[in-house]
Amino acid sequence: MNKYPEIGITELSGGALAPEGFVAGAAACGIREEGRLDLGLLLSERPAVAAAVFTRNRVKGAPVVVSREAVGRGRVRAVVANSGNANAATGRGGLEDARAMQRLAARELGLRPEEVAVASTGVIGERLPMERVEAGIRRAAAGLGRDGSGFAAAILTTDTRIKQAAVRVEVEGAEFTVGGTAKGSGMIHPNMGTMLAFLTTDAALEGETLRGALSRAVDRTFNRVTVDGDTSPSDMALLIANGAAGGGVLAPGSPGHAAFEEALEEVGRRLAREIARDGEGATKLLEVVVEGAPSEEDAARLARSVAGSNLVKAAVAGEDANWGRVLTALGYSGAGFDPEGVEIHFGPVLVFAGGEPVEHDISAANAALGGEEVGIRIRLSGGSAAAAAWGCDLTSRYVEINGSYRT
Repeated sequence: MNKYPEIGITELSGGALAPEGFVAGAAACGIREEGRLDLGLLLSERPAVAAAVFTRNRVKGAPVVVSREAVGRGRVRAVVANSGNANAATGRGGLEDARAMQRLAARELGLRPEEVAVASTGVIGERLPMERVEAGIRRAAAGLGRDGSGFAAAILTTDTRIKQAAVRVEVEGAEFTVGGTAKGSGMIHPNMGTMLAFLTTDAALEGETLRGALSRAVDRTFNRVTVDGDTSPSDMALLIANGAAGGGVLAPGSPGHAAFEEALEEVGRRLAREIARDGEGATKLLEVVVEGAPSEEDAARLARSVAGSNLVKAAVAGEDANWGRVLTALGYSGAGFDPEGVEIHFGPVLVFAGGEPVEHDISAANAALGGEEVGIRIRLSGGSAAAAAWGCDLTSRYVEINGSYRT
């Protein structure tokens, strides 16, 4: 994890509430089944700057439209989020509902509407029950505190577990924390997926610096996760920095800024892996590592292609070390490479090299796919760049979940 030995990085609990100056609340307001948490608030108790990355789907949910406007002003310090209803493809009325959520949350939190981002996830094409949402916002605001587990649960849809990560950084006498809470299980593909990620830090950064750091971290983490090849209209990764840790602004080129970028990427990587691990119907986390590529971009494209192949994912589910499917997925990735220079490993077992299969113990190769975490490593001969992508196996349970998602 730590590329800089002089930087101390410590894992923490608490997710997005691990940094100083953040509180959260949650409520069950009846968007989901009775009694299930389905609305959450996350708040910086002090002024903050924010950056965000949104879905690249041309179809965008109303909350994405509203949040892009708010983040564009740079001073977002809170988010109101709901699960069970994506408020996407809901027309002018859905946009009005998203703005109403923004106003209601701002009123309860004592903020201006433009300081509040809005996020929704769930079924597409249905209007929100706004009377219930309003009541939920009031209850969530009344219960704000330093326990973020309710908020982490309130944003889940088909997820089976909450997803949180946080690290503390010590560098040149300064100390700050980066945390994050996310949701995602299905409709996940590079360029984000049905994924919400709320990242926080008590470090002080300027807005442009924050935007650059988030963009780089997302490209190396959330945009390297694939579950099923679908990208939703609701995706959002929001980063809020409030400076509550004290100290000066982390300027680009400084050790503190380098440490912040490393910590942000580490939190994003941990959340991305948990999203892949919790893929709908999944039983295995798949990590694909490509080494020896001409560029990191090529390595990432190749790794994503393998991790996203339904045939590879099915082979992982069946514990069948079918290297031909891996090689084929490399070939249609769009990245240039020499097939004669490819090596493919399932776990520690080399199965292909020099343009042809390598004699190996087939049972050992298959056994390398038998654990809860599976690794496929690919070595190329075209350079020194490397990248990883994360996915999961494809099981019949995925079809069961999505064949009856609305019913």
